[in-house]
Amino acid sequence: MSARQAEEEPAAAAHPPLPRLLSAFFYGTCSFLIVLVNKTVLTTYRFPSPMVLGIGQMATTILILYVSKLNKIIHFPDFDKSIPMKLFPLPLLYVGNHISGLTSTSKLSLPMFTVLRKFTIPLTLLLEIIILGKRYSLGIIVSVFTIILGAFIAAGSDLSFNLEGYTFVLLNDIFTAANGVYTKQKMDPKELGKYGVLFYNAYFMVIPTMIISFITGDIQQVTDFKHWTNFLFLFQFLLSCFLGFLLMYSTVLCSHYNSALTTSVVGAIKNISIAYIGMLVGGDYIFSILNFIGLNICMAGGLRYSFLTLRYHNKPKQPTDVENTS
Repeated sequence: MSARQAEEEPAAAAHPPLPRLLSAFFYGTCSFLIVLVNKTVLTTYRFPSPMVLGIGQMATTILILYVSKLNKIIHFPDFDKSIPMKLFPLPLLYVGNHISGLTSTSKLSLPMFTVLRKFTIPLTLLLEIIILGKRYSLGIIVSVFTIILGAFIAAGSDLSFNLEGYTFVLLNDIFTAANGVYTKQKMDPKELGKYGVLFYNAYFMVIPTMIISFITGDIQQVTDFKHWTNFLFLFQFLLSCFLGFLLMYSTVLCSHYNSALTTSVVGAIKNISIAYIGMLVGGDYIFSILNFIGLNICMAGGLRYSFLTLRYHNKPKQPTDVENTS
């Protein structure tokens, strides 16, 4: 393998294969479950505020991490005046990602939501090249754009077009890509570490988000919500809050052991599974042949990316030939 080829691949190759695989699987599972639970809470029960649901997820994250720190299960730095500058702009990206994701989930059918989320992948690829200075092989880039081709085909044949839903999900793609890349950049164990990034992200944004939800009237709508005495709704609301913490943790873990791009592709492969399930359950999918073809092209691109990444990680390292490199 030449020096240039080694430079093109994710730096995550330094980590052993098992943690990389398990962290990717953990992220995919958490992401799969939370979309289904959020869809039920926001669509089936018609919970009036994605923002308040996001506040519940932030509060759960703060509580779990703080109690774990007090009991010395985990460690992250105590607050000081340098932390906001170390973390910026992650809190803004974090809350934007949270609210746009929850809002778009409530506005779109599951299959179309998952198709439009594919645009996170080229955005992540571009930001990793610009911000982290990474370079990827032609095979990886072709796989990424195969996923996008499938997304264009599927979205172009959407028979339930919703401008507001499309706007929020594309904003969510931008926030997710930027959040993933900057999280990778900020996770230096000598600085905040992964737990510090998680805790202070939620800590800095939960109060401003509560103020915004109060001004917009979301708090009042949630107070008047009729299903608070419904045990099944309450269970799923609390489950969503806990899964919100697990999703944030698994995202950071997957980005730590892999790359932000791999995290995005794992999410894309997971989303295809949700799309196929959404064709059978949920009741808001309108079938068309182009849409179905587009979904399958997305899956092919995602599987190709996974194959190329795993093949690279399983190759034995070879010494660099200086003459060939020149």
